Amino acid sequence: MEALIEIAVDTYLRYATQTRSDLLLQVEATSDADQTCLTSKIAVQGDPRTRALPGDDGVGQRRWIRADDMLDCHYAAHIRVHRAATVIGTLRASPFTDLPADVVPYLMPSRFCHSEQFDDFVRGQFGEHASGAMIGSMTDWIYSNFRYDPAASPPGATATESFHALAGVCRDYAHMLITLSRAAGVPARFVSAYGHTVRPQDFHAVAEVWLDDAWRLVDATGMTQASEIVRIGVGRDAADVSFLTSYGPLTLLEQNVSVRLLDC
Repeated sequence: MEALIEIAVDTYLRYATQTRSDLLLQVEATSDADQTCLTSKIAVQGDPRTRALPGDDGVGQRRWIRADDMLDCHYAAHIRVHRAATVIGTLRASPFTDLPADVVPYLMPSRFCHSEQFDDFVRGQFGEHASGAMIGSMTDWIYSNFRYDPAASPPGATATESFHALAGVCRDYAHMLITLSRAAGVPARFVSAYGHTVRPQDFHAVAEVWLDDAWRLVDATGMTQASEIVRIGVGRDAADVSFLTSYGPLTLLEQNVSVRLLDC
């Protein structure tokens, strides 16, 4: 059954740059088969040079910004989400030989997701399950065993390090699920997102797994439901889809993310 909700996003970023810097920004919600941006506006103070380009896999949009001394950016959007709710446990994994060419790379290890290190763990912990039921079991395992703790999540933490710490933030939960899924032969990718139930409100991260010939959203933190997630972009892991990448030093001055459920 398809859910229908409307969400307002209001994001404000203010960073100081020590020198002229090129910044790659990805904060704008995508429009696709499951969600539609009814209104969307981004304003960057100081009229710097900007250039938009497609996100990975054609999902969403990145934006180059050249900032002289400051990034002062406000993004506001009204999004209608019309994504059908699915029960992950009922879905089937695709045979390797049926995978589309653009899905195959998401079977491979990546910078933060060293799936080749988890073959034995996956067989021992989840081997009795298959397909979507296995992904559901992995999600439950992460939710039950991990502790949400920002102090346990340094910027360069890999899924392997999060596994040993059994702690992290949404990025680490997503990396862990992606890593376990790939180790089991199920393609998985990282999704940057907004969620109106995320607390404290901030940019959010979830996973997508390839089941029944489509990408399916899964949030191992349990903070959001797939039918209510607003997707921004996708990638192999967080390195591909950071909300802000700076090619020069930055100092955070202010950052606010507000996501509200609207009355339809």
